[in-house]
Amino acid sequence: MAEESLIIEGRNAVIEAFRSGKTIDKVFVLDGCQDGPIRTIIREAKKHDTILQFVSKERLDQLSETGKHQGVLAHAAAYEYAEVEDILELARKKGEDPFIFILDNIEDPHNLGAIIRTANLAGAHGVIIPKRRAVGLTATVAKTSAGALNYTPVAKVTNIVKTMEELKEQGLWFVCADMGGETMYRLNLKGPIGLVIGNEGAGVGRLVKEKCDFVASIPMKGDIDSLNASVAAGVLAYEIVRQRLNS
Repeated sequence: MAEESLIIEGRNAVIEAFRSGKTIDKVFVLDGCQDGPIRTIIREAKKHDTILQFVSKERLDQLSETGKHQGVLAHAAAYEYAEVEDILELARKKGEDPFIFILDNIEDPHNLGAIIRTANLAGAHGVIIPKRRAVGLTATVAKTSAGALNYTPVAKVTNIVKTMEELKEQGLWFVCADMGGETMYRLNLKGPIGLVIGNEGAGVGRLVKEKCDFVASIPMKGDIDSLNASVAAGVLAYEIVRQRLNS
């Protein structure tokens, strides 16, 4: 499955797309720009026989979907969605317990991109998102992920609850983030695990939360009572990483 053809924007995103082997049809570079990252992109484009066009800032602004192209953007083949089994197979190949992010209706592409970036850096084997009422793999997601989207499998499923039930049969258990839960430092977050992150406003849905084995809260000492979804994902993910390193 794939989204429509994609525009990749930003220097890191374009460089990582080349390095990951993604098919890029054409690269547009700001005429006269010759700094290090741009030279790297030009070199990669020539190496892969990719069409290279030097254009004005006005032309780049017209082509840009994010408004933050950093002097370069690329037309690329659409991102292919993985299957859930692909994610489990990646964990098996690495000889690791599965570590999967489950996103319950994340709507902001910046949040999705940031979560995919965190998932990659934390060593997660993939991300699962729902088909409906959630953002897909857009240009903004690709740019915000800073290239991580090229390496981290993303599966899109019809029913998150049913997918969680099937993963439980494979030995996974689930922890979700919620202010009313047990402090995350008191939970055993080792082994095959799915980290569930809820919608930016509504949080984790009732049916999804009922499928979770643990509900984790993040200690907060400030004057406000909630974290951005992608920040909460990062905090919990690295508590899982910490516990895995100490196991």
